[in-house]
Amino acid sequence: MTEFEKWLNSPVVDEATKAELRSIENDQNEILARFSCPMEFGTAGLRAVMAAGISRMNVYTVAQTTEGLARLIEDENGCDKGVAIAWDSRNNSELFAKTAARVLAKHGIKTYIFDSLRPTPELSFAILHYGCIAGINVTASHNPSAYNGYKVYWADGAQLPPEHANVVSDYVSKTDIFSVEQADFDKAVEEGTIIIIGRETDKAFLDAVQNCSIDPTALKEYGDKLNIIYTPIHGTGYRLVPEILERSGVTNLIVVKEQEVPDGNFPTVHTPNPENKECFNIAIEKVKAENIDCHLIIGTDPDADRVGIVARNNEGEFVPFTGNQVGALLADYIINSKKAQGTLPENACAIKSVVSGKLFDLVCEGEGVHHMNVLTGFKYIGEKIKEFTASGAYTFILGYEESYGYLSGGYVRDKDAVAASMLIAEMAAYNMRNGTTLYQRLQELYKKYGYCKEAIINRVIGGIVPMDTMKEKMASLRACPPESIGNSKVTKVTDFLYDDTGLPKANMLSYLLENGTTVLIRPSGTEPKIKVYILTQAKDEKSADEVIEAVKADAENLI
Repeated sequence: MTEFEKWLNSPVVDEATKAELRSIENDQNEILARFSCPMEFGTAGLRAVMAAGISRMNVYTVAQTTEGLARLIEDENGCDKGVAIAWDSRNNSELFAKTAARVLAKHGIKTYIFDSLRPTPELSFAILHYGCIAGINVTASHNPSAYNGYKVYWADGAQLPPEHANVVSDYVSKTDIFSVEQADFDKAVEEGTIIIIGRETDKAFLDAVQNCSIDPTALKEYGDKLNIIYTPIHGTGYRLVPEILERSGVTNLIVVKEQEVPDGNFPTVHTPNPENKECFNIAIEKVKAENIDCHLIIGTDPDADRVGIVARNNEGEFVPFTGNQVGALLADYIINSKKAQGTLPENACAIKSVVSGKLFDLVCEGEGVHHMNVLTGFKYIGEKIKEFTASGAYTFILGYEESYGYLSGGYVRDKDAVAASMLIAEMAAYNMRNGTTLYQRLQELYKKYGYCKEAIINRVIGGIVPMDTMKEKMASLRACPPESIGNSKVTKVTDFLYDDTGLPKANMLSYLLENGTTVLIRPSGTEPKIKVYILTQAKDEKSADEVIEAVKADAENLI
């Protein structure tokens, strides 16, 4: 209540925010939810519902966090190197981005800010392109419209490392939220402290994306035969994804008009997540209504770092592909196309997150390509790219996460739906040239390596401090490990927090079952959820489904 009263009576707080607070002054639960504890700043930055309060996304929490980042940059003597700032199509994203720019400018920190919304991967690119010390991206990725977020990147173009995140968090905790000073935006632009960037950066970014093409001839030869529909789902991909597809040779591209205009309310979907087939309903209905000969539908999330696809099966029906299926198909395409061209490096290496599917590993092993696992979070793939670049030990050819994130080059250090859209189209054209489809090629891989299937359980954690509840649940699992899951004996337990896994410490548990299935449990780093990943391999789809369903029932009870 002390914190609530402070906000309500502060001369710094705007009247609209005070009116919002007055509307909840008799709602103790809502006051507790918003004012009992601040958001926890970490390597994933901030993410929360937009509202007044210390645990919500608003101009005051954004300014306070940016103050902490500014002090870190001063400590690192990085003011002249500057910070790049981007934002997505969400409500208040531009406001939050310009608030951050004003705080940085007050510290005399050079700031490059885009002239309008841009994809997340372009922010990572801008950091490297302009030699910045850091970057800020205002986005909540694929979350519902009520959310927004604040991601911080470091000089390598990847998300902020833990040691720097701890420094920012410490500075934030020592900063009074209403004492943060901000420069006048327009004046800072006139003085050159804030620099507006735009289409010149887009061109450099698209040039870098196009350089990641594996077989440019595939789209040059079949780009006029491959019919694609694209939906940006009201997000930042609306311009650059069509541009890169057209640059690459796709001549028959239809953009879903109902979802083309950026809109933070995401009016045509419940959640703007290309993992959900719902996001493709308008496109599929358009194909059916207008009898369009469409081979592939591509959709990107609001900040255009994740991409999902639906394509026709053997019966001509559109079916969604999982992130794991696309990851395995991309590995298959990149490796075999490079082999055919004689461009596959002897030290080629493909990387995935440890919670991603088994088929990717089997494809790499079957083709004699080194592969490795990293923790969940694309920053860990980014770290490997940086490491390979420095040591020359391996040549990076592909990184992916099951959550629909892909990258095939070192021009950025985050997943890139712009480049992935190009590669997926190129892969479809390559398979068309070989007389097959994406669906048929996937079935061929299953026939060769066994039917790999995955499932995810997301358990939303409620309460005032959900992060504490999640920690307690994980501690309980450590204290009482299960002897069997899904009628299969647990043969090995790996604790990523305490065991020597060769990876950074993480609050995650892995259970290897007697039937070869792997079950991983971890708390989400960005949402109040505990996530369970089930990875199995069987002789056919029916057998895999039976294993998945048996494991899911027990896993639900575990969490």
